[in-house]
Amino acid sequence: MTIHTPPPEGGRIIDEPMSEALSRRYLAYALSTITNRALPDVRDGFKPVHRRIMYAMQQMRLNPQAAARKCAKVVGEVMGGYHPHGDASIYDALVRLAQDFSQRYPLVDGQGNFGNIDGDNAAAMRYTECKLTPAAVLLMDGIDQDAVDFKPTYDDQDEEPVVLPAGFPNLLANGSSGIAVGMATSIPPHNVGELIDACQLLLERPDATTDELVAIVPGPDFPTGGVAVEGHASILEAYETGRGGVRLRARWERVPLDRGGYQIVVTEMPYQVGKSKLVADLADLIEQKKAPLLADVRDESAEDIRLVLEPKSRTVEADVLMESLFKLSDLEVRFPINMNVLDATGTPGVMGLKACLQAFLEHRREVLVRRAHWRIERVEKRLHLLEGLRIVFLNLDEVIRIVREEEQPKAVLIARFGLTELQADFILDTRLRQLARIEEMTIENEFKALMEELAGLKSLSITPAKQWKQVGKDLEAVRKAMVSPRRTTIAEAVDSSAFAAAVEAFIPREAISVILSERGWIRAAKGKVDDPSELKFKEGDSLAWLVPAFTTDKLLVAASDGRIFTIGADKLASGRGHGEPLRLMIDLDEKAEMVALLAHQPGGKLLVASRAGYGFIAPEDDLLAQKRGGKQVLNGELKAVLRVTGDHVATIGDNIKALIFPVAELPEMGRGKGVKLQNYKQGGLADVTVFSAEAGPEWVDGGARRRNWPDWKDWLGKRAGAGRQGPRGLRKFR
Repeated sequence: MTIHTPPPEGGRIIDEPMSEALSRRYLAYALSTITNRALPDVRDGFKPVHRRIMYAMQQMRLNPQAAARKCAKVVGEVMGGYHPHGDASIYDALVRLAQDFSQRYPLVDGQGNFGNIDGDNAAAMRYTECKLTPAAVLLMDGIDQDAVDFKPTYDDQDEEPVVLPAGFPNLLANGSSGIAVGMATSIPPHNVGELIDACQLLLERPDATTDELVAIVPGPDFPTGGVAVEGHASILEAYETGRGGVRLRARWERVPLDRGGYQIVVTEMPYQVGKSKLVADLADLIEQKKAPLLADVRDESAEDIRLVLEPKSRTVEADVLMESLFKLSDLEVRFPINMNVLDATGTPGVMGLKACLQAFLEHRREVLVRRAHWRIERVEKRLHLLEGLRIVFLNLDEVIRIVREEEQPKAVLIARFGLTELQADFILDTRLRQLARIEEMTIENEFKALMEELAGLKSLSITPAKQWKQVGKDLEAVRKAMVSPRRTTIAEAVDSSAFAAAVEAFIPREAISVILSERGWIRAAKGKVDDPSELKFKEGDSLAWLVPAFTTDKLLVAASDGRIFTIGADKLASGRGHGEPLRLMIDLDEKAEMVALLAHQPGGKLLVASRAGYGFIAPEDDLLAQKRGGKQVLNGELKAVLRVTGDHVATIGDNIKALIFPVAELPEMGRGKGVKLQNYKQGGLADVTVFSAEAGPEWVDGGARRRNWPDWKDWLGKRAGAGRQGPRGLRKFR
């Protein structure tokens, strides 16, 4: 029994700073994620898991003519021989390669349940079967002819290809997506016929511009079809820089019904949008009254997509209805373009359309040259053997005699006819009856054909012009084999803002009371709330604002970070429950607090004041925001937003000093810091109000009782003054 003594103290301990140890290990993890998991190779468009699946299936001879095998068998081969990760991730990757709604050109022919566009998952791998498609065969054509480099597998028991020969530009044809550490990739699918035409242009004119390439490849071609409405300029910029995006809409048509009615039928879905989830989301919009123009949605799909949308009224224009739904639902999505890939050296980087195609063409040229060298080696070997056969044919009787009578025929043949050892072995391994049937014409014809082939291969291997020409011929053959019509229509960019007013015109005008709680829950009660004390809230919550409005109004929500948000009153939840969190409707910072809630009045003006005591008058129309992020209005901490309904402003500071001055002394501006309202040595603005000189201001004492301020003129002064001590009990205005 061997006793292992422990190493000396500290023998397995590395003394280094924690920050350095973590940095080095995290960097190693990040690089592994980037190069071995998340980013595809620009040459074949594959990540390692997809490449290993393809190669394992090719080794299992699962070609299109073969019988399909269980996916569990394929996953086991991949996991055991090439990919040391979980079976679930391998099967998920295999399933995606087989889905015709995920891949523009599926590489796996799946038999069984491989999921559907509704979002249902595939059956377990023990129930499904698979084999390669003709497109996958094109990607691996020549892999057994030294076309690409191989590397040892993770356990050094076998070898796997570093990259596949890639008969067509798979990276752009099928697209790719992935998230690494500090970087991500998102490449949409394209039409392979257009991509090959663009490659042919680059072969003819390597200096062709991206603009010329976009004339051939006008945009992505998604497997689910749809209509791309991004516009030429945006797509050109995305292909030039490698970054951008494309807006993709569902394809729909207006189907007339009896008595002047109609319905909308959606026949193609945006890419990667689940149909069942979309139907549920549309039904939810109807229930919450957030889609005022839509009455009903039905899924009548069989093998083809057929979503039926019923308008609220026959007077609603179909274009207006669809534009409203494009804004509210995933009937329109934006697919990001971030062409972040690994180049031939394994270095990650963002490439444009031209750079990706050039990298693919250079790879195809390298594959062509390597295959030519492989073929030259075998042709030369065959010619060498044929030379020996020619000698045998001229001396057939003597050769037969030597083989039959000599004790060491190999040595005699080499000495007698000047053969090489390889030729002698070949002759001795050939049956005598076969030698007797060898015809001189057959040998000479094969010899001549091989000599011509050898001359062509050698010329090809050293002549770049011939190599590029052959690459073009190979691509044209692939194009004929894979050509398919474009599925996604490229349309002009659509400005949806023109439909906004038309959509609002169909919203019924009903009186509501907007209720916003202290904790930020918002809802809309029908009509007027006569007794606010009867309103119910979640435990620990209470009423903050109660604002009368109409369903057609826009609500302005002011936050302490100086932003003002806009919400459609028709989008609010019903007043029967507690409503929904306001932060789900707007991108409000967690540290920001709500300052004011108002119903927008077109043409109105608002007083915007900061905690530091600065302010200005802002036109309401300039404060409307189109995005969830709102509009930055004030530079500083926002204290109050008031509608200007009078001609004087009254302010009070933390020092209880009050100041009153005319509204006319404040500038009108859209955003900024404003001018000083009141001067403070310490503290800031406690409260502010706008009032009419005829009616006079009111204030609230400590007992929450309203007080008139008959002698308010004693506090009149110039803006930015220090003011004077306010009436006894003055803390805030009404």
